[in-house]
Amino acid sequence: MRDQGCQSFNLVTTRREMLKQSAVGFGWLALADLLCGTKRSSAAEAISAPQSGPLSPKTPHFAPRAKRVIFLFMHGGPSHVDTFDYKPQLQKDDGKPLPFSKPRVFSSQTGNLLKSPWSFGQHGESGAWISELFPHVASHADDLCILNGMHGSNSRHGGALLELHTGSDTFIRPSMGSWITYGLGTENQSLPGFITICPTLSHGGVNNWSAAFLPAAYQGTPIGNALMAARDAKIPFIHSDTPRNLQQLELDFLQRVNRRRAEEKVEDPGLEGRIESFELAFRMQSVAPKIQDLSRETKQTHELYGLDQPVTEDFGRQCLLARRFSEAGVRFVQVSHSYKWDSHSKLKQSHARNALEVDRPIAALLADLKQRDLLKDTLVLWGGEFGRTPVSQGGDGRDHNPEGFSMWLAGGGVKGGIRHGRTDDYGYFAVEDKVHFHDLHATMLYLLGLDHKKLTYEFGGRPFRLTDVHGNVVHDIIA
Repeated sequence: MRDQGCQSFNLVTTRREMLKQSAVGFGWLALADLLCGTKRSSAAEAISAPQSGPLSPKTPHFAPRAKRVIFLFMHGGPSHVDTFDYKPQLQKDDGKPLPFSKPRVFSSQTGNLLKSPWSFGQHGESGAWISELFPHVASHADDLCILNGMHGSNSRHGGALLELHTGSDTFIRPSMGSWITYGLGTENQSLPGFITICPTLSHGGVNNWSAAFLPAAYQGTPIGNALMAARDAKIPFIHSDTPRNLQQLELDFLQRVNRRRAEEKVEDPGLEGRIESFELAFRMQSVAPKIQDLSRETKQTHELYGLDQPVTEDFGRQCLLARRFSEAGVRFVQVSHSYKWDSHSKLKQSHARNALEVDRPIAALLADLKQRDLLKDTLVLWGGEFGRTPVSQGGDGRDHNPEGFSMWLAGGGVKGGIRHGRTDDYGYFAVEDKVHFHDLHATMLYLLGLDHKKLTYEFGGRPFRLTDVHGNVVHDIIA
């Protein structure tokens, strides 16, 4: 079988060709074995994974510093000058015109400089400047690697989300979670390699967690969506109490459909993907419901994440699920705070509410990972698709700003307690140690032991990669 990416295998035939010839396929044999079961000593053994599938663990290019990623996505674009990028000059010049030309950012007119309504303080031994909006996160200042020189290429939500998630703002490309599972597989063959909890359905929607032209096994598995409460978000069609004879009937029907398709002897890349998904879905029956059952956690843990408070319960539940899935071996987990940070007006009201919803759960996640000795090899990423302007819009709001903004990393082999990069005195443009999304992606892959120039996949006549023809590893932030 030939993998079209960075590794090649030289077997006699492809799996798809074997499926065509046999009209049954190894996928069905694996399912039959799982269903019929024979004498296994325990349920754990019954769901133990074959180690030759597309999600089986793969050897990285070099020794990794991180094993997994948790991405805390703040959909809408948090204001960096109100959160993690302190600008004393902006405070002094409040109400004055910007002393240089504004870039064309969005569509509505912007006004004069607008100071932050929140005070900043220095925290931890590092003395990191963090807004009073994030008092709980600030207690972890010495774990944070704050990137104050981030910049992107697109000022619109749709394009910016796609660029952040896939590396391209103009074409459909595989998401970073898909690339990571393609390169490394997953540590638990009874779970997907890539999970996204309550993802947005707008601004690119499924394309933000799509595998695109990569094999279907690397597609993100959504748990719920942004339109529902996290407590109601479940992996669909996973029912551990469904009788085996009923599952047998369902799978028999699916296999008959697949057999007819295989007998047509036409190219169908989705066929193998469907069979693999059936295999994984069956293995998930006894594993996923237990991970999603938060009643297994202590009362103290529920309180730590804020599940006992209405304002923090929803995002706290997402963060706790992220820890549980990561601990169980899922390679890439994304949680989304959607779609609340787009503050063209009422900045003070909306950012105060948003920060209150996420601050405590994020701090809890960092503390929980550290207490479980997981933070050292779990890369936590926080941020949105762009920042906000230092000038006003709509009276007390801020416009989109991809020219300069902040994100932060923690754990997973990055230096804690540092600030990398700088925007100008007002926070409009990244001016020093700039980090583009391509550089962020290259660095993330590097921390996972992957060379972004070698992690490629042949499609449409040329090799593709997450960073395309761009990207440089930011070595200065690596421990």
